Parts: sequence; structure tokens; C-alpha cells
Amino acid sequence: MIDDRDNRPGGEAASGEAASILNVCRAELAKRVVGQGEMIDGLLTALIAGGHILLEGVPGLAKTLAVKSLAEITGLLFKRIQFTPDLLPADLTGTLIWDQSTGKFAVRRGPVFANVILADEINRAPAKAQSALLEAMEERQVTIGQHSYILPEPFFVLATQNPIEHEGTYALPEAQLDRFLLKLKIAYPSPQEEIAILEREVPKGPQSTREDRSPGRQPLETVLGIPALGVLRQAAFQVRIDQRIMAYIVSLVGASRPAGSGGEGRASGKDGFYRYIAFGASPRASIALCRCSRIHALFQGRDFVSPEDVKAAALPVLRHRLMLSYEAEADGLDTDAVISRILSLVPLP
Repeated sequence: MIDDRDNRPGGEAASGEAASILNVCRAELAKRVVGQGEMIDGLLTALIAGGHILLEGVPGLAKTLAVKSLAEITGLLFKRIQFTPDLLPADLTGTLIWDQSTGKFAVRRGPVFANVILADEINRAPAKAQSALLEAMEERQVTIGQHSYILPEPFFVLATQNPIEHEGTYALPEAQLDRFLLKLKIAYPSPQEEIAILEREVPKGPQSTREDRSPGRQPLETVLGIPALGVLRQAAFQVRIDQRIMAYIVSLVGASRPAGSGGEGRASGKDGFYRYIAFGASPRASIALCRCSRIHALFQGRDFVSPEDVKAAALPVLRHRLMLSYEAEADGLDTDAVISRILSLVPLP
């Protein structure tokens, strides 16, 4: 196990300040969201990394509430876009309208011109709308008419999709999936957490109204504004990563590539496991895994990355970047099981 600590001044101070900010953020979000610690940390990770996130879970698991609450504690401009089969690119980006007073076309900007975008049920929109969002996610700009317009900074897309409903949905293209830094699977709350949710619905007194009890009405403070976010990003930048950890990351991502694709599956697939993988992850996955491993180390209060940080970040980073074969589906395997197998095959540094 690598212990890559040194005595560089300022590292522990930056890590301590970042830990304080993160604790305040978690406490503030807990005023509205019960439990769901993995989702909260994933949202904070993507925000610090400057990446986008895909949330997958059945309705009613506080995905929208968590995103709206995150936007509120940052003080950033928030917009929610409900994706539907008839959604047009102009409904996202905006369009040109005729200004009769000037005799010229003027730009009417769409809802994508915000800092935090909630793309609700993203897989319900057709390909043209997805392509418009893809340009915004990757280029941080949109094209209206013959001109491109830069989006606000920071720009953060949080997309949700329902894993159990497929009627009237469109599978997201692989190129778009690869632009999401993380994919989080939202689980059901524990019985104790669900009791806590119900207790919030119980009147606290005779004058209590439903608005008073609703978690969405609970006021939140702006504790993660631009200055605090800058502190977290600087602290994450100062987290050190050893060359051996980088080699481990490359080995993990390379091991996801089956034989014949230039990956390491040829060497590790003697048990036939790699017949379950049709396509592996690209170098963009290596970049994402390196970035998220550093942030995970920051969350643990360390200023260096350990192999455990890499393993903890591997599932949300890789689960939407692997394409499984029909054999995997026939044998009842999902991407999480395949990634777990890869983690067991690749030796620790």
C-alpha cells in the first residue's frame, strides 16, 4: 500500500479548511435530504471536479430535491428542464426572434444559460435535443443561428433517468454518456431513514401547516459560494498522486478493454471473463478516475491518493463507460459486477 505523504507546507491546512467546508455543506443539505450520503458526496465531487453527473433511480428518491438543494447552497443560477419526446433543440438553447423595433433578429436565450442545469428524465428526449445538450456539456457553449455563445461559469449538468421505465425513452448515445463524469445509482433509504422522512410529515404543533413540514420549504444558507468552491478546487488540486497510482489507474481502465481493442483484456482474460465486455473505457475515463480519486482523498482528509481512493471512485466513473455483451445480459451480470471483477484482477501497486 502506497503512503505518499510528505511535509510540504500548506497541504494539511488546505485539507483542513476543505474538510470544514464539506462538513458544513453536508449538514446544510441534511436539512432537506435524509440519508443518501453517497449521492450527496457524488454531487459535491462532480461540482468540485467541474464535471457532469447522471443520476439513475426510481421516482421518489429525492434526486430532484438534492439537486435543487445543492444549487441553493451554492447560490448559483438553477434551471430545471423537463425532457419530453417533443423537446426541440431551441427549447434548450434558445432561438432567434424578430425584433420589430430594430428590424433585426435578436437572440432569446434558453434555460441552458444557467450554472446548474437539472435535465430531468433525460432519456425521454430525441437525438436532436440530445445533440444540443452534448455541445453544451462538452464545449460549454451553444450555437444559435450562425453564432456560438459561451455558457456561464461554472456550468454543471445533472441528469436523471428512470431505470425501470422504457416506453417512450431513447437510449443515450455512448458519446454523450462518456461526457458524464459520474453515474450514480440511487438506492432506497434504510428503514430508519424512511422513518425520519415520515417524521418530517408529522405536525409539530396545532399551528403547523404542510408547507412548514415540507423539506423543500426548509431554508438553506449559501455555504458553498464561489469563494468556498474555489477553496475546495484548490485543495483538490494540491492532493498529490504518485506515478504508481497513475499506472494503477491506467491498468484498471486498460483492463476494461477486451481482446483485440488494444487493452489489457488479452492478458487478464484467461478465465473467459472478457467475453462479457463488448467495448471498454477510453482515456477520458482515466482522466476522470484520476480526478475523482484526488477528490475522494480530499473527502477522507488526506493530501495524497491511495489505491483505496481509486477503487472507491471506480464504480461511478466506469459503470456508464462500459458496453457489455449479450452474454453478460444472458448470465445476469451488470456493469457493477464486471467492474468489481476487474478490480479483483488488477494487482494493487
